[in-house]
Amino acid sequence: MNNDYLDPINALNMPELADTTLATDFLIRAKEGVRNLAVALTETASPDLRILLRKQLKQAIQMHQEITELMIEKKWFHPHDLSEQYQLDQLSAKNTIMIGNMNLFTGETNRKGMFDRTPDAH
Repeated sequence: MNNDYLDPINALNMPELADTTLATDFLIRAKEGVRNLAVALTETASPDLRILLRKQLKQAIQMHQEITELMIEKKWFHPHDLSEQYQLDQLSAKNTIMIGNMNLFTGETNRKGMFDRTPDAH
């Protein structure tokens, strides 16, 4: 990858990078959901609510497992091979730094003349 964000060569592998990023975020949110449901279950005194929370907790654990299995199958996550996971994490960090260093916005931020009319006065 070079620093020219308009260069089409930089679009190679973008769909997979986006999928990986979304799946990782989904996995993190699923894990948070499991944790939050477990806490809620220990905090409630209502028997009916405890039944409901147990059911939701089982579903959340199942969803977390399915996301994990998908990511392992796609080779986006290596929970049993730390050296491979470390290499993926290093690549992700390198890409993040590279994107952060790109000049995505010009120095000129004046938007005057970009709209077909002036904003309504309030």
